[in-house]
Amino acid sequence: MKSLWQRLTGRLERDDRRQASSVNAEDGEVLARRLELLAGYRVLRALDHDVGVERLPCAAAGERVAAVIDCETTGLDVAADRMIEFAAQRFLFGPDGRVRAVERVQSWREDPGRPLPERLVRLTGLTDADLHAHHFDDAAIVALLESVDLIIAHNAAFDRPFVEHRFPKLSACAWACSLSQLDWLELGYDGRALGHLLLQSGHFFEGHRAAQDVVALTTLLSLERDDGRTILWHMLERCERDTFRVEAVAAPYDAKDLLKRRGYRWDASARYWWREVDEDMVGAECDWLDRHVYRGRGKPSLRRITARDRFRHSK
Repeated sequence: MKSLWQRLTGRLERDDRRQASSVNAEDGEVLARRLELLAGYRVLRALDHDVGVERLPCAAAGERVAAVIDCETTGLDVAADRMIEFAAQRFLFGPDGRVRAVERVQSWREDPGRPLPERLVRLTGLTDADLHAHHFDDAAIVALLESVDLIIAHNAAFDRPFVEHRFPKLSACAWACSLSQLDWLELGYDGRALGHLLLQSGHFFEGHRAAQDVVALTTLLSLERDDGRTILWHMLERCERDTFRVEAVAAPYDAKDLLKRRGYRWDASARYWWREVDEDMVGAECDWLDRHVYRGRGKPSLRRITARDRFRHSK
């Protein structure tokens, strides 16, 4: 037999569900705003995944088009693993970095021809049955992304190699990365995970599916920060600058720990340490390498990097 407490709480839960079902979205927003006025409460709003127009209007003078993309894959190895889901959302933005119009997100699935890893099934909710006999619409995806000025991903170093491996015609596109090319702490956030960033912006979503992740990132980029600039503006200010890849070719083996502490990364295929720096830092970086690494017995290679080069897979 249920206790009085169990009967009472059960009745309250049923009453809460009945009341919630009778509240429409407009009433819910009024309640949310009232709750936010109380100390100790913060309300999260669900992302609207159906937001956007069917097709963007033509860009006016000074306006450009970008596409936020995301892909789900069977693993991390570009050569061995496969993309199983791809999503993209185009938007129109002005020279001030403000989003003027957004298209509805589009997504596609593809059967990798092998069973999905169990952890991936748990992470995404996708099953082998969901992907069976599905194929990406190559022509539609290529046409969509060839029409934009910039492709944006929340980990472009991961997404770009997979996208270009599957769609080689997109190898000349310009890319930007909201994960590595934004100082999220400076923008008022702690952490860089997409779901965590969105929670701090007052929204929540069901992550780890390509379309949901795309809408989440588009939403974040459109937000204005305390300086009156959008997050998109801050990312553009960074990603559109040319940089230089400083390649410490033939560096002595005993300099590896020093290079790591300096921020250099190991290129396993080319077998050298490298670091990307702004153009005005090249001279100082070469001087540092000469004093601490080469000591007059060598010099680094320099390679200019643009948005069309950045985040490519190192072969």
